[in-house]
Amino acid sequence: MINTILLWVLSALLMFGFATYQRLTGPTYPINGSVLIQGEKIDFSLLRSWGEGTDAKIEIKTRNPNLYGYYEYRRFKSYDDWTTKDMLRANGKLIAYIPKQPPAGKVMYSIFLKDANGNEYKLTKEPVIIRFKGDVPPYFLIPHVAFMFFAFVTGLRTFFEVVFKRNNVFRLTLWTFVLFLVGGAILGPIIQYYAFGAFWTGFPFGHDLTDNKTLVSLFFWGLALWKIRKNPANNKWALIASIVMIVAYLIPHSLLGSELDYTKME
Repeated sequence: MINTILLWVLSALLMFGFATYQRLTGPTYPINGSVLIQGEKIDFSLLRSWGEGTDAKIEIKTRNPNLYGYYEYRRFKSYDDWTTKDMLRANGKLIAYIPKQPPAGKVMYSIFLKDANGNEYKLTKEPVIIRFKGDVPPYFLIPHVAFMFFAFVTGLRTFFEVVFKRNNVFRLTLWTFVLFLVGGAILGPIIQYYAFGAFWTGFPFGHDLTDNKTLVSLFFWGLALWKIRKNPANNKWALIASIVMIVAYLIPHSLLGSELDYTKME
């Protein structure tokens, strides 16, 4: 019993590690940094994802009342010219508003700060790309996240069950497949539709790596389930499925995700 509990705890800890890696490396995680202006260290966090149904609000705190800011933006994959606007000042913050877009629409933006001496500071070398998304109802989003997390934990637990030559490989493989099926193949497309207006943008309709990761993982867990059901000695297929799952989840979340191409729309 102790060994079983420890294996579940280890699987859960590994899952949280993978989840943190996914969050920090994905193209929707904010770009954080700092800049030193006239003796003041100014921290910034530039958004790369927004789903509030409003203009995206970028805030930069500063104690310097003489600091001035402006920003440039244009839609990503468009023929737009760059638009330049001054940042607003309120409650010790410089604020930029990136105009809202339809689901999967993206905007490129750069933020510049100027001190009282006219020195200019560009916060990022390259423009930041922010993707807008629709509002996802929590009664779909929360179960989706829970099922996907539990699927990954159970998949890791299956890996250890095979490695340590224990007896519950088939049952764990079955649970992993069912969790991926519900979380990824059923709830996943619903989340995708609310957020980006399409149920599926992976193979064969597109190249969304998040959808494709789900598809590949589900296929290999289904294959492992079938193989082990035919012959309980085929535990190696559960090992293969778990390794494929781990490799797939090393790919950052939302990479090559849904996006509008305004050049084609126009």
